[in-house]
Amino acid sequence: MGDGRTRPGTRDRILIAAASMLGEDPTTRLSVRAVAARAGTSTGSLRHFFPTQRALLDAVVAGLYDVDIPGDPIHDTDRAPTERLVDCLRQVLAQVGTGERARQYWRGIHDTYIAPEVTTEDVAAFRSLERFGLHLIERWLTVLAEEGAVPREDVGAGARFLTTVLNGLFVERALPADPARLGVESETLRRAVEAVVRGGGSA
Repeated sequence: MGDGRTRPGTRDRILIAAASMLGEDPTTRLSVRAVAARAGTSTGSLRHFFPTQRALLDAVVAGLYDVDIPGDPIHDTDRAPTERLVDCLRQVLAQVGTGERARQYWRGIHDTYIAPEVTTEDVAAFRSLERFGLHLIERWLTVLAEEGAVPREDVGAGARFLTTVLNGLFVERALPADPARLGVESETLRRAVEAVVRGGGSA
């Protein structure tokens, strides 16, 4: 006897499979065969809903835009805006990890988007992922803008600046540096956030 829940349709299963694969490895190319196998459907069915890899990736990213992150620190209004935003950015860094895990991440980026001849589809895929990352930070900054902690007109530029800082820290995590670097990383994040949050993020 069932539990009363309706099994997701084919299109939803494909999107769930693709989103799960991206969560496990942001550098994955989402090949038709791999996603179809993960979704438990045929490649023909996948192509029916998503004729190209770009169409699939755009749909996955669009679906992630409005997903609420459980326990998102940005909503903890008992804490100062700076502290909350720093914690949000730390969560992004944690996805890359440190040491060998971070090196694996960058090997994937290199092998997917740098080493081979980059196709127009590769460019579109990367830009979709980049837009999602920017959107996530913009969403956090918008929450703070509604509280008056960030000028509304600075949300877009602030998100781009913080993305650039994160990209630099991603690279540093893959390099064979002193373990004490993580303490410096926290200070870098705080300084970056204070440059975006009005008044340094005082409560």
